[in-house]
Amino acid sequence: MGQLSFFSAEARAPRVGDLAGLLCGPGRALGFARGRAARVSVALDEPGRGPALVSAMAERGVEARVGTCAEKGNPEVTTAFRTDLTGLAGQWLRSGTKVVPDDFAPDGGVLRLWALAAGRWVESGYVLGLDPDAPDTHEPLRKALATAGLPATLSAPKAGGPALRVNGRRRLERLAELVGRAPTGVTGRTWPAA
Repeated sequence: MGQLSFFSAEARAPRVGDLAGLLCGPGRALGFARGRAARVSVALDEPGRGPALVSAMAERGVEARVGTCAEKGNPEVTTAFRTDLTGLAGQWLRSGTKVVPDDFAPDGGVLRLWALAAGRWVESGYVLGLDPDAPDTHEPLRKALATAGLPATLSAPKAGGPALRVNGRRRLERLAELVGRAPTGVTGRTWPAA
């Protein structure tokens, strides 16, 4: 793979801001107590993602638990309401609607959590799942990925989306470099290895 990128997940310490990766995908932020506390939750399509995601969040100093999504009945990882999540929630919410922050640029830590929550291989490409309930975030996230050196195409819900699909050997190598090694227990089917 060569030299480690400055933007790689392994090039710097994990931080709370990496939870933006959950919000790139199907994650949700919810404010409480007039913005003095917030929590982040993400519904998962596979139960096996839960423990790895909880572990990754713990590396960032954020305790989370795996439960069941009341709306959909599938596994969900949820944090408690915390004051250190208010900034993140404030960036991603406007009038209760999920938005992509202005000048958002995903780095390795953000991409790592996005891949853990909603990434998977499809044919010869890797897709990062998007929030079907927040379609206005799809195009800004596609542009943000391109800015990070990962041009992607938007897949419609009928084509396994909504998701952003990364294709091509060089782009997939770059994605693998940015997200780093697969966490323990994460399979090759869901992790973007080079």
